Amino acid sequence: MGKIALLVSREEMIYQAHNILQEKKHEIGEMRVIKTEDTVSEARQSIANGATIMIARGLQASLIKQYTDIPVVEIVITAQEMALLVSKAKQILKKDNPVLGVVGFKNMFCDMSYFDVIYGIEMRTYFAEKGDLLDDMARQAVFDEVDLIIGGDTAVGIAGEAGIPSLFLSNTEDSMRNALSMAESVDYAMGVEKRSAAQIETLLDYSFNGVARLDACGMIVDINATMEDILEKKKDEILLKAAGEVFPELLGESFHQVLEYGKESYSLFMEINRTSIFAIVAPVVIEKKVEGVILTCHRMKRKQRKGQEVKGKSSLRGAGALGEFGDLLQESKSMQDCVRLAKLYALSEKAVFITGEPGTEKQLLAQCIHNAGLHKDGPFVNVSCDGLEEEAQYDLLFGDKGAAAQAKGGSLLIEDVHALTKANQYRLYQLIRHKHRMGKEGQRYPGSEVRVMATSMVSLSGLLKEGGFRKELCYLLEGLTVTIPPLRDRKEDLEYKIRETIRDCCEHYSRFHVLTKGAYEVLLHYPWKGNFIQVENFCERLILTAEKRSLDEAVVENLLARLYPGETEEGSEDASPGEEEIPFPLEAVKIKDTLFRQGGNREKTAKELGISKATLWRKMKKYHLQ
Repeated sequence: MGKIALLVSREEMIYQAHNILQEKKHEIGEMRVIKTEDTVSEARQSIANGATIMIARGLQASLIKQYTDIPVVEIVITAQEMALLVSKAKQILKKDNPVLGVVGFKNMFCDMSYFDVIYGIEMRTYFAEKGDLLDDMARQAVFDEVDLIIGGDTAVGIAGEAGIPSLFLSNTEDSMRNALSMAESVDYAMGVEKRSAAQIETLLDYSFNGVARLDACGMIVDINATMEDILEKKKDEILLKAAGEVFPELLGESFHQVLEYGKESYSLFMEINRTSIFAIVAPVVIEKKVEGVILTCHRMKRKQRKGQEVKGKSSLRGAGALGEFGDLLQESKSMQDCVRLAKLYALSEKAVFITGEPGTEKQLLAQCIHNAGLHKDGPFVNVSCDGLEEEAQYDLLFGDKGAAAQAKGGSLLIEDVHALTKANQYRLYQLIRHKHRMGKEGQRYPGSEVRVMATSMVSLSGLLKEGGFRKELCYLLEGLTVTIPPLRDRKEDLEYKIRETIRDCCEHYSRFHVLTKGAYEVLLHYPWKGNFIQVENFCERLILTAEKRSLDEAVVENLLARLYPGETEEGSEDASPGEEEIPFPLEAVKIKDTLFRQGGNREKTAKELGISKATLWRKMKKYHLQ
C-alpha cells in the first residue's frame, strides 16, 4: 500500500485523527501540523519521504494540488458540522431569518443549497479563489452587512474589527473520518491501477514486436521499447500525439471505422525510416464501446546501416534541414490548412514561395517541405540576400561554390527574396525555369537540379506593385504560394505557445509562477506582431522580472506597455501630461467609465461589466478607484 500523509493547520485536528485511529486502524504514514505559508515545501518533504496520497484542508489542499502532482483528499465540512454552526449562530443572534456570511474556500464545504429553507436563515457564501483574497471576501461580507460571519482566523479577525459576531469554522471527527476513509479508498484504487499497469508494461517491454496503445480519441498513450527502436524516437517524443501524425498511413477510412465504430481489426503495410513494416490495428471494445486501439508493428526487413548505404546518399540527406511537419504548432484550423497545402506542395518539384510576418515559421516550413519531398535525400541549403550588394549576392547564390552549386540534388531556400537585384532575379529565374546556373558574363552551366524555395515578408502582389521585382520570376513563384497565418489569427496555437513558454521558463530558471485567467486573456488578445520571437522573449522577461508568484492582468499590461509602447492599445488618452509614462490599465479605464455612467452605483456597474459586486470591489481596490 501507499503512504498517506495528513497535513493540517491546527493541533486539534491531529487529536481528532488520533482518536479515530483508536477506533479503526487506518494506514497513515505521518501526521503533522504545518503553517499555510510552508504548505508547498512541507508537502514536497512528505513526498520525498515516500507519501503517495495527501490529506489536507482549504487553502493548504489547494496549494498542494496546484504545486505538486500528488493526489489530495480534502477535509470537507460535513452537513452535520455546518448544522451545528448554524444552530450556534441562531442562539447567538436570537432573531428570525438571520443573515449568515460563510467565508472560506469552496473546497472546504459540503452542499449547502437548501440550508436557507431547512434552518430558516439566509446564508451568503463568500468563496475566495486564492489565499490572498480571503481578506477581501471577509470585508465584502462586512460591507453586505451580514448578521454573523462563519470562517477561519482571517474572517473572524475582520468580523471582530467590524464589531460583527462570528464563529470559527471548526470541524468535528466526522469530516476527518470521511477524509481518512476516502484516502484509503483512493490508495486501494491506485494500487489496483499500479498492478495492472505493471503487468501491461512487462508485456510490452518483452514483446519482439513494436506495440502502441491508443486511447479512444486516437492519441498515443504508451509504446514499448521495440516501437521506440522502429520509430527512432523516444517515448516522450511520441506520447499524446495523434496516431495519424506519427503513422500517416492511419489517416484513412479503415482506421476511422475501427476507432469510431469498433470494426474488426485490419492489417496494412507501412514504411517507417526506410524499413518495411507489417502492422495490425485492433480495437479495444468494452461493453460495446471503443475504449482504445492496439497497434502492433512487425519489421519485414532490417534497416541498412549508414555505412552500407549508397555512397554520398546519406551524407547529403537533409543537411541542415531538421524540421518535420509534426514540429509545427498546428492546433488552429488556419495553420492546419496551411500545413495541408504545404504537404501537397512537397509532392511537386516546382518552386515554392512562402510568405508570413516576422517571427512566423517560414524557415521551418521550408525544411518540412524539403524533408517530405522528392529531394529529401539531397542537401538543404539556406541563404539570405538581405543587406548584400549585387556581386555579393551573386557569389553567395550563383558562384562556383555558391548555394545553387552546393544544393545540387536537394533544396535551396532563399530568404528575403525581395532583396535580390534585378540581374540576380533573372539568374534565379533561369535556375528555376531552365535548370541553368548563369555566370557573370552570361555563360550557362547546365545540370543545376535544385528545388528552389523563397521567403519574404511581402506578398508577390506587393512586390510587383513596388516595381522592383521581375514579372517572369513572380509568375514562376506564384503557382505554389503558401502564407503562414500570424499567431494572433491562430488563438489555439497562441495559447499553447504562451503556456508552453511560461512553463519552460519557470523550469529553466527554477521559479514557480502562475498567470491568472485575466493575464492569459490579455496575452491572447495582444496582436504579437513579432509572432513566436516576440512571444518567447516577452515570456522570458515576464518570468525573469516577476516579483510575486501570481501574475495578474495588471502586471502583464504594464510590461507590454513598457516593452512595446508603440504597439499597445490606446487606453491612456485621459492621463495628465505628467502621467504619460505610466499607462493606466485598460480594465481600470473600463471600470472607471462604467462607474461614471452608472452614477457610482456599484451594483449596476457590476451587472453591466458581467462580474459580481465582490469582484468589482476587489478590482476597484487594486486600481485605487473611488
